[in-house]
Parts: sequence; structure tokens; C-alpha cells
Amino acid sequence: MKVNLLKLMLLLTVIFTLDSCSSDSSEVTADSTSAVIVENYTYSATELETMKLINDYRVSIGLNPLEIINHISYKSEEHDYYMIDNNVVSHDGFVDRSTNIMKLLGAKTVGENIAYNYNSPQSALNAWLNSPAHKKNIEGNYTHFGISIRSNQTTGKKYYTNIFAKI
Repeated sequence: MKVNLLKLMLLLTVIFTLDSCSSDSSEVTADSTSAVIVENYTYSATELETMKLINDYRVSIGLNPLEIINHISYKSEEHDYYMIDNNVVSHDGFVDRSTNIMKLLGAKTVGENIAYNYNSPQSALNAWLNSPAHKKNIEGNYTHFGISIRSNQTTGKKYYTNIFAKI
């Protein structure tokens, strides 16, 4: 009886944990998958501004600025296109993205913020800072990051994926 109760409690804990991360932010510590490190990535002015705002905020509260890694921005871009193609705003595939970054770049931990339909980097950052889970990632013990901001060509709405890593 006690064993069955423990199994049920463990199952409920896993379900609630997965559900609580699906619409905010995620953090993973794992290892697997392999591919090639993407070294070239072209940043838009909006992406550069968003990363500057994040680093300016981190420095203003006594944290280290994060270093940009093109491969992380590439993985962010892949996710933006996934969300646009599937008309979803989600963390689908986060485990695969984070595992790739851990395997190829040696990251110890990885976190992710996403946003949708913000017209300026400042408005996206404000929304993230007003969300405890997103703010935790921005203020997290990370050393590197990447970002992608893509627009849906049909609707014009912007999709943001910002991935953080501790390397």
C-alpha cells in the first residue's frame, strides 16, 4: 500500500512539474545527441538590442554579462521557425535543444525564455522581468546565451527564443 502511494505521489509530482514549465521557462541538466557546432550566425539589430538590454539589466544588479555563442542563437532560430511553422508558442523540443548545447558546447545547465507578439526588445524584456520564471533565467547563474527573433511572414507577429547556458 505504501509503495503504491509513493508511486502515485511520484507520478503526480512529475506531471505537475512538466506542466508548470510548459508555458514559462525550463532548465535541464542532461547529456546526449550529436551534431556540428554552428559557428556563423547573422544578428539583426533587434536581436543585438535585446541581448544588450539583457546584459545591461544583469550588470545593473551585479551579475556578469553573458557572452554570445552563435550556435545557441542558431538553436534559438530553429525553435522560432518551429513555432511559426506549427502556429504554437511553446517549449516543445527544449530537451533536444539543451542536450545539443550540453553535448557540443559543454554546458552544465541550460535555460530558455520564449516570447510572442512583442514589438520591441524593451517590451519583451519587461514581460520577462515581470514573470518570475523568466526573470529567474535572466538572473540565473549562466555565462553564455543566444537569441533569435523571427517574424511570421503572414501575421507579422514576432517570436522570441532566448537560450541561456552555463559553460
